[in-house]
Amino acid sequence: MAEKKVAAKKRAAPKKKAAAKKKVVAKKKVVKKAAAKKRAAAKKGVVNKKIGISAGVRRHMIAEAAYYIAEERGFDGGNVHQDWHEAERQIDAIYEVID
Repeated sequence: MAEKKVAAKKRAAPKKKAAAKKKVVAKKKVVKKAAAKKRAAAKKGVVNKKIGISAGVRRHMIAEAAYYIAEERGFDGGNVHQDWHEAERQIDAIYEVID
């Protein structure tokens, strides 16, 4: 009789594995659907939201970016105002001012 119980236990184990496999497959399908939605949104031209910053932080970031623009050209020649406007363009492409 002990042999019958062991055999019954062995048969039950594959059922648990099958249930576990179904869960993994279901999770993969959900992940694939989410990725497909993101790709579809990207194709439609949905733009990512800009990060909100204060006016003071924006000014500080522009000043720092303008410094690096001038440094890149070796601080020789160039126009400080052009550097500032280029820095504004770069920062405004990523951030927006919130009050």
